[in-house]
Amino acid sequence: MTKTTAGANAALSGRLILGMPVVDFDWGSAFAFAADALSRPGGQTTLAFLNANNANLMMRDGEYREVLGRQVVFPDGHGVDIASYLFYGSMFPANLNGTDFVPALLTFVDRPLRVAMIGARAKVLARAAENFRRHAPWHEFLPVSDGFFDRDRSEQVLADVRALNADILLVAMGSPGQEKWVDAHVGPQDARLVITVGALFDFVAEAFPRAPKFLRRMRLEWFFRLAVEPRRMWRRYVLGNPLFLFYVLWHKLSGRARENVADTSLRTGTS
Repeated sequence: MTKTTAGANAALSGRLILGMPVVDFDWGSAFAFAADALSRPGGQTTLAFLNANNANLMMRDGEYREVLGRQVVFPDGHGVDIASYLFYGSMFPANLNGTDFVPALLTFVDRPLRVAMIGARAKVLARAAENFRRHAPWHEFLPVSDGFFDRDRSEQVLADVRALNADILLVAMGSPGQEKWVDAHVGPQDARLVITVGALFDFVAEAFPRAPKFLRRMRLEWFFRLAVEPRRMWRRYVLGNPLFLFYVLWHKLSGRARENVADTSLRTGTS
């Protein structure tokens, strides 16, 4: 397997959030970047997303930090906006969370694509594929496996992906597992664009409701998720958000917020 390496990266404009390079695209630039990755005859681009929860995981999991450092990381949510404002004096140009970005990208790209899907539970995966087909019927959406397969079967699952000749591979296994699995197993022979998408299939399948648009515009979808699923989400938000702010303030006050940044030109994970 040819693995994605940081050494082959192209320089992209971005910002360091708790030491992690995060690109600072607006929506148009993000679409153009992904479309360019899909148009290349070879190679692979892997997209991940950094929000407050993922950042907390990264701060205590060195392996996860290294994995994210080999991928192209998009900003997700109000937490990283707060960090960006404190570190750079402005929020990110766009909230490029996967739940909004992936469906919008599928609408933006008007040439037919083959989209392989791994993750969630089998019924949710099938329903998400069906709803994606309604959303962008010119693409093919191809469920490959739920997200609970035995990891010893990873190569067999990816052989099924390769047999589909997929352009995009969407992986929804939850963080940090999905990013680590992609880093360890997925290569350019599997798809040109790989996106780790968290709970996207649950939302597309309407297994979980999304926040009202006004809350999403305010980047407060986390508040809605906490209200709807307090038992499952309280640790992530009630404990996690203050922890994230602690890390941000610690980086700010210690002078580490922008260390190792030169002209905010960052190396990102494409090959």
